[in-house]
Amino acid sequence: MKLLKDILYKASLEEVIGYTNIGITEICADSRMVKPGCAYVAIVGSNADGHNYISKAIASGAKAIVCQVMPQDVQSGITYVKVSNSAIALGYMAANFYNNPSGQLQLIGITGTNGKTTTATLLYQLFKDLGYKTGLLSTVKNKINDTEIEATHTTPDALTLHKLLQQMVEAGCTHAFMEVSSHAVVQQRIAGVQFAGAVFTNITHDHLDYHKTFDAYIAAKKGFFDGLPDTAFALTNDDDKNGKVMLQNTKAKKYTYALRTHADFKCKVLENNFGGLMLQVNKHEVLCKLVGTFNAYNIVSVYGTAVLLGEEPISVLKVLSNLQPPAGRFEYVVSNQITGIVDYAHTPDAVKNVLATIGDIRTGNEKVITVIGCGGDRDKTKRPEMAKLASMLSNKVIITSDNPRSENPLTIIAEMQAGVPASKYKNVLAIADRKEAIRTACNLAAKGDIILVAGKGHEKYQEIQGVKYPFDDLEILTQTLNQNQIQ
Repeated sequence: MKLLKDILYKASLEEVIGYTNIGITEICADSRMVKPGCAYVAIVGSNADGHNYISKAIASGAKAIVCQVMPQDVQSGITYVKVSNSAIALGYMAANFYNNPSGQLQLIGITGTNGKTTTATLLYQLFKDLGYKTGLLSTVKNKINDTEIEATHTTPDALTLHKLLQQMVEAGCTHAFMEVSSHAVVQQRIAGVQFAGAVFTNITHDHLDYHKTFDAYIAAKKGFFDGLPDTAFALTNDDDKNGKVMLQNTKAKKYTYALRTHADFKCKVLENNFGGLMLQVNKHEVLCKLVGTFNAYNIVSVYGTAVLLGEEPISVLKVLSNLQPPAGRFEYVVSNQITGIVDYAHTPDAVKNVLATIGDIRTGNEKVITVIGCGGDRDKTKRPEMAKLASMLSNKVIITSDNPRSENPLTIIAEMQAGVPASKYKNVLAIADRKEAIRTACNLAAKGDIILVAGKGHEKYQEIQGVKYPFDDLEILTQTLNQNQIQ
């Protein structure tokens, strides 16, 4: 229990009715979760307005109401606090309630369109192998040392985030690495979080269903850097034209990494094959188990981050050479001389990168067969572009269902097909059943060919009309290739 007046520190109060010298047992932003003795924070969300549930929260036992709009009817015995922005207030309240855990960690946030999960996961693995107790908050999973906690969002809500950070502190963690999504920045989910550093990977076409314009999407990413203190560092990809944009107004110390341009942390690809990458990083050579130029960017950003956190460069490179890629990121299996690859690529740039990597590795004689879909209830403008890139960079493409969610899979497929150039029509099939699409790709493949199954990566489900059905791309691909081997 904490006093309300202490929890409200930095919450930008505008008006108070009642007493703040009262004990609060917990903070809630969902009226359904309210318990006696809690403070209810009314958030104006994209789908619902928490102000409409203030009466319900009080009926469930809330002792304090934090809101942007003061109710017309206030009840005696309840403390009402008006703030300028209840979402921001929630972040600071959560930080205060959980003893400001981010300030007790070396917390690094990673943002960008592609590479967030790989970079955060590699940093977690690196620092764990360097001997530190370490935490991870990612799209795939959350981890506190070796304890795994299911992840439901790329970046958790403010209450969950600060609670997880407190658990990391209690577990003795000194470092933590987290993905910071553009949604989280706009929705103030990182309010009250103290970052020791931030990493920008890249920015390409994505999430325009939410942000509406590419400029708004860039501004969301930039907002993360704008909020960094002068005690933090900002590390950006200087090969991305928006890398410097991220640094324009930040107070943080500025650093860059790159493959093509001069930078504080420079990387050069010496070899690239299914065995991994041979890289030159700031004049030191290192062999890594990850594949592809896009992973060279991830590796050098991880190296730069570790050095900026005070680690010795040679020690970092030694550990980097043994790290494995995260689940669903260019995972591959070889069976009957056919290579099957599963990758989370779900944006045009990611599809282009993974197919370009395959193009770099292939000898030129083998076929590349790509199975690809697009998620429902998400940015529709990227659908034709993804299909276009897949058809231009593959010998054969099977357009299929991804996570259709509430949409008709056939509608999504048709919108993807619209992007296929006429000259590529004959090389493109449409099979709505994802399992059947993967099986068809395996049946079309001959010895030496490469199959890419793109879009879902690490996910172990397929979401259809609100229901998540068990589905694992790698498992189905592996089983089918092995069955074909037996036949």
